[in-house]
Amino acid sequence: MTDATNPKLNPSKNPSMEAESRKLLLLAPVLLCCFVAISDAQSQHIGVNYGEVADNLPPPDATARLLKSTAITKLRLYGVDAGLIRALAGTGVSLVLGVANGDIPAIAADPNAATGWLAANVLPFLPATTISVVAVGNEVLESGDAALAAALLPAMQNLRAAAGDGPAAGIKFSTVNTMAVLAQSDPPSAGAFRPEAAAQLQGILGFLSRTGAPFMVNPYPYFAYQSDPRPDTLAFCLFHPNAGRLDAGSKITYTNMFDAQVDAVKSALGRAGYGAVDIVVAETGWPTRGDPTEQGATVDNARAYVSNLVAHLRSGAGTPLMPGKPVDTYLFALYDEDLKPGPASERAFGLYHTDLTMAYDAGLTSSSPGSGGGSTATTPTTTPSKGSGWCVASAGATDAQLQTDLDYACSQVGVDCGAIQPGGACFQPNTVRAHAAYAMNQLYQAAGSHPWNCDFRQSATLTSTNPRRLLSLRCSIHFTHCPLHVPTD
Repeated sequence: MTDATNPKLNPSKNPSMEAESRKLLLLAPVLLCCFVAISDAQSQHIGVNYGEVADNLPPPDATARLLKSTAITKLRLYGVDAGLIRALAGTGVSLVLGVANGDIPAIAADPNAATGWLAANVLPFLPATTISVVAVGNEVLESGDAALAAALLPAMQNLRAAAGDGPAAGIKFSTVNTMAVLAQSDPPSAGAFRPEAAAQLQGILGFLSRTGAPFMVNPYPYFAYQSDPRPDTLAFCLFHPNAGRLDAGSKITYTNMFDAQVDAVKSALGRAGYGAVDIVVAETGWPTRGDPTEQGATVDNARAYVSNLVAHLRSGAGTPLMPGKPVDTYLFALYDEDLKPGPASERAFGLYHTDLTMAYDAGLTSSSPGSGGGSTATTPTTTPSKGSGWCVASAGATDAQLQTDLDYACSQVGVDCGAIQPGGACFQPNTVRAHAAYAMNQLYQAAGSHPWNCDFRQSATLTSTNPRRLLSLRCSIHFTHCPLHVPTD
């Protein structure tokens, strides 16, 4: 794919290929229905956190309407908000409820306390509301409170016993951890839990394994970038084109930090003897603003991370150690929380402002199949809107730049570069520029056709020029990613 010597070919005038194109266009409604169904299924992995450290949150009914307008199917609460839970009854949004850290000792010490907690906080909402998990405590093992950590497993056991075979029998009981529960996460194959947490973890992992509950963890590529603020680290964290990072242990080259962090957890579970326990990402996100010392906390970076993560989850690719098995992932967070202490970024993780307007387009609006997305103020108005134009190599890009972008694009989920291999429909013209344009456009379409999906470090650009005028008809059908996007003259 690097030979730049072959000449360009003229557009095909083959009548049989024109007829093939018309047939494909007639299939568009059927393909669209299939595509929507697939997108709906893939959206089942996408959730959001609902933090309440704020004094300006919208009423529960407004939040319920907002969620129904998106592709979000899961909501995590840090406690139990009766008003919001009732507002979500019958919506199909499944909930994770939280047991406050302060309630753990009493529940651990007395089975009756566990029964009482379920009676007050779970049973009144069943079966109208789907409650999938009760998270017992938040980041307990990393709290530094040894007594609280020791009480965690007994509390989980008592709550599970109290659920019994009654209405709450299907609920899983787990707890949420930070990435600090790992002693090592780089490279992913070396992932291992901290020795000082081993005593509690072995019992907890055994409980999760026996009950089919997930291990819940909070990976944040944003914080990884804060500790290593280099341009290539930012690209790695944002799912942008990058050279990748080779894990010498597994021989896997990772192209994004999210997969690397999740696979580090997977390796740690395996090393502990519980590799079959499912992983749930309880929190991950990127702030839209921060203090002057918080590099990378911008709207553009937040939009890039979250929208690319959403596209990654929807692709169904999973991670290198869990291929074809995307993890349930709860984005942080639905709203900004104006009362949270700490640096400015802590108050700026919201997908939405509390006036219900988008902080940025994360590709979550339910009106758009694929990766969704309505327009926002942060989308450049001078760039073609979502779904318009084609992503091609920019005139000033060098072959070296384009080769890097070509290799990156072809390694991504949803991109099939078979057509530009020797003998493929788009192998000619056999130039780096032509092949890169094909791969860039494939990734642009697969990621949601947003303007920021055609960046490639400024070596690509959107164009309204019909690729059919540049390529053979057969190739132009493939070039535009799927028959739904076949251009017409």
